[in-house]
Amino acid sequence: MRLMVYSHDGFGLGNIRRMLAICTHLLDSIPGLSILVVSGSPMLHSFRIPKRLDYIKLPCLNRDLLGEIFVKYLETEINETVKLRSELILSAIANFKPDIFLVDKKPYGIRNELKAAIEYLKIKLPETSLILLLRDILDHPDVTIPEWQKHSYYEAIQKFYDRVLVVGNPEIFDICQEYQLPPMVARKVQFCGYIRKQLGRKSPNLIRSELRLNPEEQLILVTPGGGEDGYRLIDTYLSSLVLLPASHKLRSLIICGPEMPLKHQAALKLKAAVYPQVQIDEFTDDLMSYIAAADAVVAMGGYNTTCEILSVGKPTVVVPRIKPSREQCIRAENLANLGVLVAIHPNDLTPDILLRSLLQQLQTPQISQTAINLNGLPKISQYISTLLAKKKSVIPFCYNPSVQLPKLAMIAKIV
Repeated sequence: MRLMVYSHDGFGLGNIRRMLAICTHLLDSIPGLSILVVSGSPMLHSFRIPKRLDYIKLPCLNRDLLGEIFVKYLETEINETVKLRSELILSAIANFKPDIFLVDKKPYGIRNELKAAIEYLKIKLPETSLILLLRDILDHPDVTIPEWQKHSYYEAIQKFYDRVLVVGNPEIFDICQEYQLPPMVARKVQFCGYIRKQLGRKSPNLIRSELRLNPEEQLILVTPGGGEDGYRLIDTYLSSLVLLPASHKLRSLIICGPEMPLKHQAALKLKAAVYPQVQIDEFTDDLMSYIAAADAVVAMGGYNTTCEILSVGKPTVVVPRIKPSREQCIRAENLANLGVLVAIHPNDLTPDILLRSLLQQLQTPQISQTAINLNGLPKISQYISTLLAKKKSVIPFCYNPSVQLPKLAMIAKIV
C-alpha cells in the first residue's frame, strides 16, 4: 500500500519534523506500507530516514516575518518556482499512484500549488483518499478565517477531502468553533490528541556524563527550534546569567538551530565565551535526549518542542513567536493557563524576568500530563490502517492498456 505525504515547508523545521514523526510511526505499525514525502524543507536530508520511506526535494520556499512567501535559494521568480514545484508534485502523484494522499496544513498547498494534483486525483485516481492534517492551532481566528474564505479552503475540504485529522485537543483549542467551520466540514474533523514523542537515543545519565555535569549542577536546555528568529531569546538568556545568584549551579546547553544565520551564531558564541558553564551547538537530530536530561527548558513555543516538553513533563519557560503567526503565543498562553508551563510574551522579555521565571520553574516538580491527550500518533495510525484495510477488501482495479498515464507535457498543461 502507498501513502504520499505533502509537507508544508514555509518557515522553520516544525512541519517536516512532525510529518516525519507521523511517517515513522505509520511505518512501524502498518506492515507493507511505502511512503513518499514531497517537501521543500532544506533540512530533510539531516534527519534519519526509515526504511520504506523516500522523498522528493522541492525547490525551497520561505516565509518572512510579514508572512510573504519568497524563493529561499534559487534566483528565480516566485511564480515560476511555484509552477515548477506544482509540476513535480503532479508528476509524482501520476506515477506513484498513492492509495492515500496526506496533506499538511493547507488544503491547496503553498500558493495553491496542490490544486492541479488534487483535481487530477479526483478525475484520474478517484479511489485515492485525501486526508488533511492540521496542527492544533494555525493562527489567530481573525487571520485564519479570512484566509480560508479567500482561498476557498472550506469548499476544498468539503469537495475533495475524506477527513481532517487534528493533532491537538479541543479542550485547549477547538478549531471547529474557533475557525467557524461549516457543519459539512466540521463533521470531517477528528481530534487525535498531541503527538507524544518517543524517548531519545541516549539516556539522561549518558547525556549528563557526556556533558561532564557535576552532581550538584542543574542542566538548562535552551532551544529556539529551527533558530531562524531565535537570536533574541538566546541573547537574553545569556544576558540573564550575569544576574544568576552564586548559590545556583547551572550548566547551560544552547542549541541554536540549523536555520539561525551564521552571523547570529557567531555573535552568540562570542558572548557565551565568557561563561565556562555554557555550551553552544548548532543542531541535533536527537533533541529529545537532551530535553529528557535537562532539569528545565527555555524554548520558543513551536508545536514539536511543546510536544517534546509535554511528553516528559519538564519545567519550562516558553517565549513564543508572535510573527508571522500568533499560533505559538495562543498555544503558550492556553497551556500556561492550565499551569503546564510559564509563558513570557516577547514584548515583556528581559533578562531579569527570564531568570526569575526560570528559577521559579526549577523549584517546580515535574508536571503530570494525565489531563492532556498525547495519543496523536496511534490515533492517526488507527485511522489510516483502517482506511487501507477497507481498500484492500475492494475488488482490485483491472488494468486497461488503452488508458495511458499522462506524459510530462500533458501534466504541464493540466497545471
